[in-house]
Amino acid sequence: MLLWTDEIIFRPFCFGATVIMAQELSQDSNFFSPSAELIVTGIDLPYDLYINSSALEGREKFVRITRVGNILERDDIQNFMRKYHQLYIKESDRGNYLKSLVKNEHASDEEKTEIIKESAIKYLDNLFNPQKEFSTEVLNETILGCKDAVESMVDVVQSKDIEGLKDLIGKLSFHDFYTYDHSVNVSMYCITIYQTMRPEATRTELMHAGLGGLLHDLGKIKIPTNVINNPGKLSDAQFKMIQKHPSYGKDLLASADCIPPEGVNLSIISRVVNEHHENVDGSGYPNKLEGDDIHLLAKVTAIADFFDAITTKRAYSSALTIDEALALMKKSVGKKIDAHIFSLFTKHMNKTISQKSYLELAEDFDPCQPREKLPVVRSEHLETKKKKEGFGTIIVKK
Repeated sequence: MLLWTDEIIFRPFCFGATVIMAQELSQDSNFFSPSAELIVTGIDLPYDLYINSSALEGREKFVRITRVGNILERDDIQNFMRKYHQLYIKESDRGNYLKSLVKNEHASDEEKTEIIKESAIKYLDNLFNPQKEFSTEVLNETILGCKDAVESMVDVVQSKDIEGLKDLIGKLSFHDFYTYDHSVNVSMYCITIYQTMRPEATRTELMHAGLGGLLHDLGKIKIPTNVINNPGKLSDAQFKMIQKHPSYGKDLLASADCIPPEGVNLSIISRVVNEHHENVDGSGYPNKLEGDDIHLLAKVTAIADFFDAITTKRAYSSALTIDEALALMKKSVGKKIDAHIFSLFTKHMNKTISQKSYLELAEDFDPCQPREKLPVVRSEHLETKKKKEGFGTIIVKK
């Protein structure tokens, strides 16, 4: 029997011994649709599940069919799907969905990571999408959502070594906006690198490492999109504009209305955002900090930023192998990147860099910028030395 009130419809569904009541919801809420296989079963459901009861496109009518605390079995989910084809979760419950996802035995690490990445990109898009109006409230919501995504990342990637993580990243789909993919990748590398340095690191420490990596390019929301997405050579004026993004990000986080979610130390994230382009020799930007004046997590982010930029293949850009990348990065040790962290980074991958690289990056290389191809150049000095010593030609893989 269907019971009507002014706002709520109740309809009983019976699965096994469980009677589930359907409730129509106010249409003010946003929803997303999870894969049925990735809905948690056998334990208390940490989110409500809905269906769209309207057959009219653009006239959604979401109806709750089971609520938080109910226990569903796989047969229940299959019955739902046979009848309704699509299930929905409120956007405000995305964090609970991600937390349950990492415990789901039916999901592979690749599936989990892809969903976590999609969620992180959704949060970043709230800030970076020029068609959306920026506000401090949106920034606060984004930081909270990013924290949820990073906490789920920690659960998935903390058991992986850096090579395993690189392989996993290589299997993920990519977004047209370089900043989104790059930020998510950097976040995952930061978690793994920091755990390599501090095997006994707490979840809170790993969360800060990942959150700093995910938000490291926050200040780019104040840079025109056509500059951020330019895969060609930037003009001097454009590069000076790009160099302001760390300070812009720091200023956004310093706003009196920017309220961090529980457990997040905003001063740590602010330093990572502001210092991830500082070089250990003092030649970086925006403040030419050097050595120990640079926050440890900013140094970690700098290495993750560098490594992902030169090893992750995209549709428009080539990528280096791990061996090529490490040999190239070694040239920046003590200049751009920290020697101790880089040493741990290479040891963790069981890599010994015994040969000099005859490749160098162009002076204007910036890991934050997408490139049609990596700006790899040959050193004239090393090329001459190579010929004298009788070495063959080194080929950069496309």
